[in-house]
Amino acid sequence: MSLAKLFALIQYPIPHHLLSRLVGQLAECRQPWLKNALIRAFIKRFKVDMREALEPDPTAYATFNDFFTRALKPDARPLGDGLLCPADGTLSQFGAIEADRLLQAKGHRFSMVDLLGGDVEAARRYTGGSYANVYLSPKDYHRVHMPLAGTLTEMVYVPGRLFSVNSATTDHVPNLFARNERLVCHFDTEQGPMVVVLVGAMIVAAIETVWAGQITPLSGQVQRVRFDTPVRLERGEEMGRFKLGSTVVMAFAGKVEFDEALAPKTTVSMGQSLGGLPSWTRPETSTSASV
Repeated sequence: MSLAKLFALIQYPIPHHLLSRLVGQLAECRQPWLKNALIRAFIKRFKVDMREALEPDPTAYATFNDFFTRALKPDARPLGDGLLCPADGTLSQFGAIEADRLLQAKGHRFSMVDLLGGDVEAARRYTGGSYANVYLSPKDYHRVHMPLAGTLTEMVYVPGRLFSVNSATTDHVPNLFARNERLVCHFDTEQGPMVVVLVGAMIVAAIETVWAGQITPLSGQVQRVRFDTPVRLERGEEMGRFKLGSTVVMAFAGKVEFDEALAPKTTVSMGQSLGGLPSWTRPETSTSASV
C-alpha cells in the first residue's frame, strides 16, 4: 500500500471538526510570543515571500489567521484577459461537464448535483458547461477572487466531513469535494450562470465571504440564503477567504476554451487568464399569446 493511500485511509476515523476547531483556536491566539513564533516558523517552512504582502512585517499581524489571510500589494496579481483564476494554487482538474460529472482526479468523478447539496434544478444549468478546480496549499495566498463579474443570487452552506484536499487524498477518497463541508455561491453573469464552491478541508478553521463575514463552521443542516438586494462583485474582486488551505470548484453554464498551455497539476496565480470567456446562449423563454 502506498503512503498516499495510507494517508487517505487514516483520515476516515479522525474527528475532523474537533481537530479543525482546536487548530482554529490556536490560529486566533493573540499572545505575541506564540503567534509570532507560529508565523515565523510558517514563513520559514513554506518560504513565504513577505515582499508581496501589503504588510510585510510578520509581527504586525494580530493573529496567525490575520497573517494567513494577509492582503497583497495592489500590483502583486495583475489581471489577465478572459476567464480569471480565482486564487493562487494548483489547477488540479478542468474541462467539460459530462453527464453531470466533473473530474476530481484520475479514476474519480463526482456529481454536480451532489456538489451543489442535492439541488437538481441548479445542477441542470451547468449541463454541457465547463468547470475548473483550484487547490490552495498552505503556502498559497488564501483570498479568493471573482473569475468573472457577477451578481450573487444565492448562498448555500452544505455540511460534511473535512478530509484533506491535497493530491494524496483526492487520488484515493471518492466523491471528496461533494463529501466535505462547503459553501456554494450562485452568481448571474453576462456569460451565464456561474457557481463558485469554497470547499472546506481538514484544519480549515473557517470560510469567510465579503458579503456575510464568517460562514463556517455552522450546524449540521443545509442552509440557504437568497439575496433580494443585489450583491454585485466585479471581475477580480475579492469574494472570500480560507482560514488555512482548501479548494475552489467553479462551474459555468457556458463552454470555456481553456488556454492550451494549461494541464492538470499546473501551478496558477490569482488573476491569471485560464482561457476565453464562457460561450453561453440564453435559453428562450416561451410566451403565451393573449386573446
